[in-house]
Amino acid sequence: MFDLSGKTALVTGGGRGLGLEMAKALARADARVFINGRDADALAATVDAAGAEGVRLEAVAGDVQGDAARIVADVVAAAGGLDILIHGVGVRDRRGIRDLPVADFSRLVETDLVAAYGMAQAALPHLEHAPAGRLIFVTSIAATHAKPGDPAYTAAKGGLEALTRSLAVEIGADRLTVNAISPGWFATETNRHLAEDESLKPFVEARIPLKRWGRPDEIASAAVFLAAPESSFVNGHTLVVDGGMTAQM
Repeated sequence: MFDLSGKTALVTGGGRGLGLEMAKALARADARVFINGRDADALAATVDAAGAEGVRLEAVAGDVQGDAARIVADVVAAAGGLDILIHGVGVRDRRGIRDLPVADFSRLVETDLVAAYGMAQAALPHLEHAPAGRLIFVTSIAATHAKPGDPAYTAAKGGLEALTRSLAVEIGADRLTVNAISPGWFATETNRHLAEDESLKPFVEARIPLKRWGRPDEIASAAVFLAAPESSFVNGHTLVVDGGMTAQM
């Protein structure tokens, strides 16, 4: 089960963090995996590091906000097609409405939501002709559980989950599904300082039923499941991976 041999995958935001863990998991399931990011040198270093672990990744550099069509075209030219797109690019700006200018709000929504639409549109002609196309967005538990001082990210991720449902209804077909993965609190490189903050430990133990942060590798199986043929009747779903955090009051 969960064999991705013969499949080609593109993971945007795949150069580090959760995106990288998803990319490596797909590669371990025998998919041919391309990782995308803006920094070509950083991607090359990531590819080399993964290779040292016995995991084969390939890099396709570019900015998803203005270069989506070219990024997809490069993957298709190299591999002959595209079966799986995982869009994981995202930024965050933790300023509340009193401090976050409209221009910065708009800029974040462009990055976290509009760019996802652009990548989906660029990839669609290839995904819908794949034997089992998979479009997977990476959202966040912030999409449904808001905190003060985070309006732009919350709105963008909420919109991304709505986009997931919309595209699942519009383009979902026997050979193409559209789903999302919603991570909770993961101890990624970006969050390392928070995961090591002892003052947050009581909150984690009280709010996360598993009483710990997620390990980045624990997102991997969710990505493989939604990418694999075994998820063929899962469409329009957001798979929450948060240790039970959003399951309790």
